[in-house]
Amino acid sequence: MMREEDFEYKVAASGRVNIIGEHIDYCGGKVMPAALSLKNTVYVRPNGTDTINISWTTLPDTVSLNISELENYRHLKYGNYQAGSALLWQKAGHKLVGCDMLQDCKVPFGSGLSSSAAIEVSTIAALATVAGEKFDNVEVALCAQSAEREYAGVNCGIMDQYASACGKKGMAMLLDCKTLECDYLPLELGAYSLVITDCCKPHSLADSKYNERRSETEEALKILQKRLDITCLADITPVQFSQCAHMLPRVLRMRAEHVVNECQRVRTAAQAMRAGNIELLGRLINQSHASLKNLYQTTGFEPDVLVEAAQNYPECIGSRLTGGGFGGCTISLVKTECVPEFKDYLLKAYARRTSYNAVCYDAEISDGITVEKLK
Repeated sequence: MMREEDFEYKVAASGRVNIIGEHIDYCGGKVMPAALSLKNTVYVRPNGTDTINISWTTLPDTVSLNISELENYRHLKYGNYQAGSALLWQKAGHKLVGCDMLQDCKVPFGSGLSSSAAIEVSTIAALATVAGEKFDNVEVALCAQSAEREYAGVNCGIMDQYASACGKKGMAMLLDCKTLECDYLPLELGAYSLVITDCCKPHSLADSKYNERRSETEEALKILQKRLDITCLADITPVQFSQCAHMLPRVLRMRAEHVVNECQRVRTAAQAMRAGNIELLGRLINQSHASLKNLYQTTGFEPDVLVEAAQNYPECIGSRLTGGGFGGCTISLVKTECVPEFKDYLLKAYARRTSYNAVCYDAEISDGITVEKLK
């Protein structure tokens, strides 16, 4: 078993939480994620061969990837995300060198906090570092997104990988997924704290209806483009949508209505944060969950139980599902002095109504990619 001290570099990338703006990154909208102190860390050293050897702190498995045969590892239970990341980085014209990697993931799998993005981004940054190549964080994010889409089969937007690569400590990111313009907003919540709770019903976006939702939004866009001069659903204003919604079949109308109104909620949320109006942010978070539940239909029984219980707590001003959905985590805005009591109440209320025990994560808002030379 390789030890951390045996390696030359320590390269990490963050999981992320999305404060508001769900399922609109692939529709060209603005989203508001933040990078978390929950990270995937890659310990790496060159080995002078044509092979990338991967081991894990949490698994007994080891995997060896031949640099010239990276197309051939899609079937791997463990190591396929790393293989895809290496392949897409190689295809982008970057040099790969043989190396040994020890992967240590502290982002809970299936939690909706983007463990996959953290793995992809940290792996690419580690490969560039061990090859002696300086890298651009945005290029790393785009390459990681390509790996998720082309290798892992999840037709994702750019939010997760961008947040994982480009996050800043203490900052939320107002990311325009159409242009990749990003404003950093201090995540100052006044008298409130952000509580992240995992419903502990694991999900897999590749196996879920995530890709189906994306295809539905693409179909809605094609229909609306017959009347509107738009390049993505995020271009549509609520007024325009009210005038054109009748063009869409019922299900597609529901999906598009979520996207249009969620984009508006993000714009309002950014204004609220700049003005220090955290109560308004809380109301928008509640509205976002209702839309995900009723229009986009990506929540599920367990996350809905968590959110309903949180919203019934007097000192919680907002709670919603965060991430791709069909399980995973919720976020709640809670009076800071009440957080311990809130966690105890929420976990007990959830356990009474489900067969799962939820978990609250202690995480800070963190930098994205970090690189440390060990020796």
